[in-house]
Amino acid sequence: MPSLPDQAFLDMTADRLAALPGVRAVTLGGSRAQGTERPDSDWDLAVHYRGEGAFDPDDLRAVGWEGEVSGIGDWGGGVFNGGAWLTIDGRRVDVHYRDLDVVEHELAEAEQGRFRVEPLLFHLAGIPTYLLVAELAISKVLRGEPPRPTAYPPALRETAPPRWYGTATATLAYAKAGHAPKGAVTQVAGAIAVAATQTAHAVTAARGEWVTNEKGLIHRAGLRDVDDLLRHLPTGPDTHPQADSRSLAQALTRAVSEAEALLERAVRTAQVR
Repeated sequence: MPSLPDQAFLDMTADRLAALPGVRAVTLGGSRAQGTERPDSDWDLAVHYRGEGAFDPDDLRAVGWEGEVSGIGDWGGGVFNGGAWLTIDGRRVDVHYRDLDVVEHELAEAEQGRFRVEPLLFHLAGIPTYLLVAELAISKVLRGEPPRPTAYPPALRETAPPRWYGTATATLAYAKAGHAPKGAVTQVAGAIAVAATQTAHAVTAARGEWVTNEKGLIHRAGLRDVDDLLRHLPTGPDTHPQADSRSLAQALTRAVSEAEALLERAVRTAQVR
């Protein structure tokens, strides 16, 4: 159980992180930065340093907090380059590593409408590299002076939506041509889920809304009907195998077509070009 009030805990933790060698800033992100947290929500913190080799995770391990501390690059080596899952004063705390050189580069790229999509565990559609910019936009600065975007870049609002939605339509097209005719229920369900998530990124980008993860993203983008579609997806033959295999393929093809219509309606509402 926590022994400190929230603010005292946050001050203590921020001070300890800011004192680590190489750390130039500490920020609070996630639901607690946006005021949408639940009592059991974890605490998302980031340590900002500048340049390769400037921060050593061993210094974080040496603090002695309970939990797991990764090396830099252990979370895939992309922009989301590592962190720690800790328990501090009875609270669940995530600490992310953020290289300011990388952050500033991705901020400049986002302002020009450029970004990449990188794979990351637990993210169906991967993450856009402008996630680092989104983090800074919604975070609260606890220590130091990290860069801050002034607004959602207009160029990104132009380039991100069609790219995300174009990928979504290709994902569903492949499901309709390749998976549905074979009765591949799992692949069709997965393709619909991925395409819906990609479309949700398109919708939120068109609105100029920052996204830092996929939690609640489908509903936020007005795609709740995809839940019902997947809930009623056919699961397989249950009578004559040959006839039902044909029926299953037809039903899966219809489901993909329904998904296409739902996603198209969402992007039309968001005025994605």
